[in-house]
Amino acid sequence: MSENNLLSKNSAPHSDVEDIKRRSNYLRGSLTETLKDPITGSIPEDDNRLMKHHGSYMQDDRDLRNERQKQKLEPAYQFMLRVRASGGVVTPEQWLVLDRIAQQYASGSIRLTTRQSIQFHGILKWNLKNTIRDVNETLLTTLAACGDVNRNVMCNPNPHQSDLHAEVYEWACRISRHLDPKTTAYHEIWLDGEKVVSSQSEEEQEPIYGRVYLPRKFKIGIAVPPSNDVDVFSQDLGLIAIVENGRLAGFNVAVGGGMGMTHGDPKTYPQISKVIGFCTPEQVIEVAEKTVTIQRDYGDRSVRKHARFKYTIDDRGIGWFTDELTSRLGWKLEEARPFRFDSNGDRYGWVKGSGGSWHFTLFIQNGRVKDEEDYPLMTGLREIAKVHSGDFRITPNQNLIIANVKTQSKKKIEALIEQYRLMDGVRFSALRRNSMACVALPTCGLAMAESERYLPTLLGKIEEILSETGLGEEEIVIRMTGCPNGCARPALAELAFIGKAPGKYNMYLGGGFAGDRLNKLYKENIGEKEILDSLRPILARYAEEREPGEHFGDFVIRAGYVQEVRDGQEFHEQNSVTI
Repeated sequence: MSENNLLSKNSAPHSDVEDIKRRSNYLRGSLTETLKDPITGSIPEDDNRLMKHHGSYMQDDRDLRNERQKQKLEPAYQFMLRVRASGGVVTPEQWLVLDRIAQQYASGSIRLTTRQSIQFHGILKWNLKNTIRDVNETLLTTLAACGDVNRNVMCNPNPHQSDLHAEVYEWACRISRHLDPKTTAYHEIWLDGEKVVSSQSEEEQEPIYGRVYLPRKFKIGIAVPPSNDVDVFSQDLGLIAIVENGRLAGFNVAVGGGMGMTHGDPKTYPQISKVIGFCTPEQVIEVAEKTVTIQRDYGDRSVRKHARFKYTIDDRGIGWFTDELTSRLGWKLEEARPFRFDSNGDRYGWVKGSGGSWHFTLFIQNGRVKDEEDYPLMTGLREIAKVHSGDFRITPNQNLIIANVKTQSKKKIEALIEQYRLMDGVRFSALRRNSMACVALPTCGLAMAESERYLPTLLGKIEEILSETGLGEEEIVIRMTGCPNGCARPALAELAFIGKAPGKYNMYLGGGFAGDRLNKLYKENIGEKEILDSLRPILARYAEEREPGEHFGDFVIRAGYVQEVRDGQEFHEQNSVTI
């Protein structure tokens, strides 16, 4: 669609980001010149907006801000770099390169994300080009890891159904490749590729996205029932694999999910997607493309807080979307097929998959791979990568699977797991194994409170309450974020904390254990003491009154602590229940 037609569908004044993209010559901007500037470790804000499409954000160490300001120094600017790996699969050779990059250019750790990607923190501007080149040489990429484009396509790791996973994973990769930005700016800037002549048409430069790309980020995830570890209902486009007679029949299509919101703005809210039909595997790429183009043409380009796909659908109605999709496809989705989810967590330890291969799932607290004094996690994984002939799979819960271990190699891997105490990553409490946190402070500029650095401490204190009430091994999905942007998908957790101010959090209850229901605000702007004081009687009552097999999120609704939320437009409504 031409830019003029795009503008006609969005007649309101466009945001400054839209103007930046329009002027950027397909994401080039002045990045090449900016990166050579020796005067500062920062980059101008316009270029920082474009940098996101190349997989990086400029940040600064907020722990050092005040001290550096006193010394009249500029902030400790650094860059987060995100590496895309569709479905979260990387080879041992790629893992070793990522490990080296972490030591050579970044902060010394690898961060596994909730979208099955890899993040590095602490990269200096002068090292960005070499880092991206090294990533590219491993056949991975940072392109479209951030920005107003389709992000990393998620996929259920499914170690106990390896053959099926391989087929679903291939579709995830194909969708991802098809929706990649086609601009050659990435190769020109970072890999010294040949510059493209400016006379190329928009259709040649970006046949799907056009000159201004999408109004906001777009997320796709594929779940394989009964596991909903990708939190498929949180995705802009969720695909639910339907298996019939042992084969992949196709995908149920769900649209309009998204986690982000803004404190104090009831016009923003998390949302769960709606299942609208079924398509065959051969149709899924076309469904994905047409869905993306609908958001391209109708998404809000004037107010970025209102620009996500969930608002496009909620404003116009799901019937409008299905009619528009049918029109663009030229055919209609079939009726959705039956499916069932029973959890959204991971299976830890050794699992035997099809074909005789073994898979070891390791809990990695908040996705941070680094060596601790008594837990040499990073070193252990490095040594395993040197002898492993299978692959590594990053789970949507920030954990890692040492996958496709052959029977003859299992003893060797087991010995390394024992030597480096990696089994400790399986022996954590059930609560901790079902926890996630975003990075937050000190690097995230949006963070209002701690998350990754604080959640382990809070978990320890909640674990004491669980032990006192006899719930020590009860699985409860708990998540924390430093702000309401939703990077750890907190709105789907049975128990969630979203940062409001330093040391203060909004506390939410009632999400679905299988990721199919939103939670609800229970208490606002509370600190640790009130969190623990509030939880103690609720957990004690849960221990005494729960029904057989009843999950915590279901109980707090039945017991009247919060109302059930099945639609994000009800997320901010006041609770009318009484305790």
